[in-house]
Amino acid sequence: MKRIGFIINPVAGMGGSVALKGTDGMVEEAKRRGAIPVSPKRAEAFLRALKKKRAWYTCSGIMGEEACRRAGLDVEVVYEAPERTAAEDTKKAAACMAPMVDIIVFVGGDGTACDVLDAVDAQLPVLGVPAGVKMYSAVFSNTPADAAEIVNSLEELPVEEREVMDIDEEAFRKGEFRVKLKGYARTPVHPKIQAGKEVTIGNGKREIAEWVAEEMDDDRVYIIGGGSTTWEIKKYLGIEGSFLGIDVIKGKKLLCRDAGEREINKLLDDAAKIVVSPLGNQGFIFGRGNQPISHEIIERVGRENIIVVATREKLATIDSLKVDTGDERVNDMLRGYMEVITGYRERKLMKVE
Repeated sequence: MKRIGFIINPVAGMGGSVALKGTDGMVEEAKRRGAIPVSPKRAEAFLRALKKKRAWYTCSGIMGEEACRRAGLDVEVVYEAPERTAAEDTKKAAACMAPMVDIIVFVGGDGTACDVLDAVDAQLPVLGVPAGVKMYSAVFSNTPADAAEIVNSLEELPVEEREVMDIDEEAFRKGEFRVKLKGYARTPVHPKIQAGKEVTIGNGKREIAEWVAEEMDDDRVYIIGGGSTTWEIKKYLGIEGSFLGIDVIKGKKLLCRDAGEREINKLLDDAAKIVVSPLGNQGFIFGRGNQPISHEIIERVGRENIIVVATREKLATIDSLKVDTGDERVNDMLRGYMEVITGYRERKLMKVE
């Protein structure tokens, strides 16, 4: 029977819905803006999808024990977590568990992945349950349910070294993209482990922007996501938008720059549309980097009012579009096939998983 170490970063992802683009060093500001914990819910979704009996080793309280108990798992607490946790607690917990487990499963984002890597290096396999704002590392499952599927199949899976990336969140909040390779972690080989992200600059973005702008209705609110392709749309419209953040416009004029979920909800109306592009080469249109566009907002806007844009070169690097909104009912609503604008009056049909 496999022995699993389980660690939750309780503050991971809190900066997403309030447009902080990360939570490193920004927990109190995230709380001030009304952010609520994300990772416990993601952890429970993972735990409740488990099927095989395992031996579980975890941390006390919000770093693991509480979620495990709620999911009905018997666990052994091997690390006493303080009431206010920090990155050092993740490192200490991982180091404590390493001698007694076969794999460490953690719930968090890239920062948590880096902390676990610091503690165990490449001596022990790790698996990330996605709960952060930005997840560029290639050690995360696509969704919490996918992580459960991987853990259920551990006996059958080989492991390989995968990239752990570290993003400069302070620069990221200023619209600058700085990411570096932190190291390599051993991770189970499975089709539902996400690929490492790349930021690509391809041709055709200007043509996409031109057509999207021409088709815009001045009486509608448009929620435009982050990324290099949507940035081209913002530039074409002549607004001072955010490269990586969410901007809200109406009548081709900027209503809110770098909006959080709260600001979007205030500006939302029944005629709104969402414009998003898959970030990097993973294919996610929701659930990676654009958390201010919450599942409640997506549901209110409706599937038929979602515009996906991507260059032909980008789509050639991905097999399908992916969604991980945090709500399985909304994920199901989005699945199927969607048209993607790939140029001026050009579209391609892509599967959404």
